[in-house]
Amino acid sequence: MSKLLQNTIHFVKEKLQGAESGHDWFHIERVWKLSKKIGEKEGGNIEIIELSALLHDIADPKFHNGDENLALEVSRDFLESQNVSDEIIGQVLFIIKNISFKNRREVPENLPIELKIVQDADRLDAIGAIGIARTFNFGGFKNNLMYHPEIPPKLDMTKEEYKKNEGTTINHFYEKLLLLKDIMNTEKGKEIAQERHDFMLRFLEEFIKEWNVSL
Repeated sequence: MSKLLQNTIHFVKEKLQGAESGHDWFHIERVWKLSKKIGEKEGGNIEIIELSALLHDIADPKFHNGDENLALEVSRDFLESQNVSDEIIGQVLFIIKNISFKNRREVPENLPIELKIVQDADRLDAIGAIGIARTFNFGGFKNNLMYHPEIPPKLDMTKEEYKKNEGTTINHFYEKLLLLKDIMNTEKGKEIAQERHDFMLRFLEEFIKEWNVSL
């Protein structure tokens, strides 16, 4: 492992101490490992992939009053302190800026493979068993209802509606998580997503059955 990667890992661990556990170092580590796994099949610049995966949630806007520039500023300052070239810094910042689900309608066309890989890895960590755990953890963190049978999911929200939405945790599956399978970028990402998607469907079926006390 390069000195740059070692320093980046140390930096991210320090910055995310005490973070909400769905967006902590362990989330970063899983996305980093998934990115490398997908990158083995898809190619791309591995240095850009790894740096972007490690820094992609360094200052998630959800926890910083919606500030979408803070992560870019923190990442730039860190990479410049490591004497990373302007070209690589630019590519890493482009990925951090465009990776989010809520920004999917604003991204340019012909995205670089490095962004596609890290984005798939990040989305994969939002679904399946880990995704279910993270979703309920964040819902608890926000004190959202788990479920309310009279509150329907809000489909096809705008970016601003999505950012302000305080719906139920179960609704979040329909508003985001179950949509991710069909917007994966890479073949490897699609393959992993299908299995995790199917697991979520089984979970939701069992959840509603138990909620309704259906024996």
